[in-house]
Amino acid sequence: MINGILDDLVVLDLSAGIAGPLCARLLADFGASVTKVEPPGGEISRKFPPFKDDDPDREKSLFHLLLNLNKRGITLDITQPEGADLFRRLARDADVIVESFPPGYLASLGLDYETLERDNPGLVMTSITPFGQTGPYSHFKGGEIVAYATSGIMAISGESDREPLQHGGFPALYEAGMNGLLATNVALLSRDINGLGQHVDVSIQEVVTSSLIVNQPYYSFAGGVQGRRHAEGTNFGQVMPCKDGYFVAQPGGGATWDNIADFFGRPELKEHRFADLDERVQNGAEMDAIILEATKDRTMAEMFKSAAEKYRMLLGIVQTPEDLANCPQLDARAFYEEVEHPVVGKIRVPFRLWNMSEGSASYRAPAPLLGQHTAEVLGEAGCSAQEIADFKARGLV
Repeated sequence: MINGILDDLVVLDLSAGIAGPLCARLLADFGASVTKVEPPGGEISRKFPPFKDDDPDREKSLFHLLLNLNKRGITLDITQPEGADLFRRLARDADVIVESFPPGYLASLGLDYETLERDNPGLVMTSITPFGQTGPYSHFKGGEIVAYATSGIMAISGESDREPLQHGGFPALYEAGMNGLLATNVALLSRDINGLGQHVDVSIQEVVTSSLIVNQPYYSFAGGVQGRRHAEGTNFGQVMPCKDGYFVAQPGGGATWDNIADFFGRPELKEHRFADLDERVQNGAEMDAIILEATKDRTMAEMFKSAAEKYRMLLGIVQTPEDLANCPQLDARAFYEEVEHPVVGKIRVPFRLWNMSEGSASYRAPAPLLGQHTAEVLGEAGCSAQEIADFKARGLV
């Protein structure tokens, strides 16, 4: 097996928050040597709850731990001229820089792509920002809810008689981080061909908008608006309750409508008013009541097994964190990794986002403590121990 298919890459992670650090971590997971560059006080994700034991210590943020696995970490104040000079020195030997500053900020410090690539023509800089590097919104701040609202996904989430909804968690930012990884590797492939680096510009708004697939093309093609579902009569195909949780069932997957009626154990569902798609829409509220009655005493596990093995139905169960922690499918695919952090201790975390027959992701180190590798990294860049001590005394590192 190939170990570390990206182990020839040197990456500087200047980003903060979720999307940029995830992009850099995924590069590290596949072998790249990634150094996280933080300001002396630490980057913002160190302040994200939850914290181990509810202690808001900068080494105890779960987000920081997850997003910075397999990285070394240094502190460096790039806002000071000498700090910017040190970063330029590091950038000369880097293959990739990942950053998430507002457009123009790095240029104000003399650290933009156009400046850095003069000394390193093969450099790839990946910028992940709310709206990208250009356009009238490019200097606007953003976050998860802004990405959802401006991308169009909120317009189709929820019920038609209520306000639009945002999905839980931070899927937009995670999607942007994964797209950043993809775009970075495409740029590196291009470099392998022509020897030149480039500036990769990832807009979180565009990432989420593109994931809707038909929503916007449907409007352009036919003037159609997808909209949100009606409050009543449209629960089939949406999340519904059962004895011990929730499930969602849909036609398809090889099951006929008779198969679906047999699964629910309600022969009246075979009547034309339900079997016919148009009629089913008209009689949705009555069908919902039948299905809810049929499933109120059935468990998620029983329905999932029966739907998959006997009826070939598309049925999903709404798994809780406890369910996911004990999911046999995820366990069989080595999805989780046990990490031992010097402050937090042992924790089992999601790790392998996909598997490969050669060179899959591997865990090598926990997230770095603040400034843990500063002396090591600057020493590799040619700084003496006395210089590093002086930098520290002046608050530069």
